[in-house]
Amino acid sequence: MIDHEIPILCYVTAPAAASGSALAEKIAAVSAAGVDWVQIREKDFPGRELAALTREAVARRSAARIIVNDRLDVAVTERAGGVHLGEAGLPVADVAKWVNRCESGVVVSDQGAASQFPVPASGDFLIGASCHSLEGAKSAVRDGADYIFFGPVFATPSKAKFGEPQGPKRLAAVCNAVPVPVLAIGGITLENAGECIAAEAAGIAAIRLFQDASDPRHVVSTLKSLRR
Repeated sequence: MIDHEIPILCYVTAPAAASGSALAEKIAAVSAAGVDWVQIREKDFPGRELAALTREAVARRSAARIIVNDRLDVAVTERAGGVHLGEAGLPVADVAKWVNRCESGVVVSDQGAASQFPVPASGDFLIGASCHSLEGAKSAVRDGADYIFFGPVFATPSKAKFGEPQGPKRLAAVCNAVPVPVLAIGGITLENAGECIAAEAAGIAAIRLFQDASDPRHVVSTLKSLRR
């Protein structure tokens, strides 16, 4: 369950944008500026290096939730706050089934066998999903996603492979169709972020908006001032 002030701000790290140590410093700085979540999206990092980066990010995160892209094993091992699944990643339904646990923290399989799950049993571990269509968003929510990234809302090089920008109208359609928070992603700037919030988005997810900011505190405070 997500109980958080809107808008939720998520800094998404750029794959291979920096070495592990430099990226850890950037994550710490952006976290200290007041973002709510940080999604570690270093797809090219070897498992050991990704685990080390996640471990350091969790230790230095300020109040930000650390979410790991696709690598459920790393997210669980390093006690991150969630996993974010791409459309080509692990099925949301399988991950949701695996983390479904009772109050004691014990996972019970369909066959009745039990095992101890390493994440606290508070239900605080989030499962997110990237979606690029209304049907994709509905499917992810049915399968157990706690939140959705929808985009690209605006044109951006990092999302060009997903086709033309979806635009605020399609974003609004998704926001109004699913019962979980929808974060807008793709080409978002301080100038157009208000269009996303006006479309009922629960928040903003971005790479360059946070990573390239000379004053991330200004970016965060400006975005936090936006209201539906």
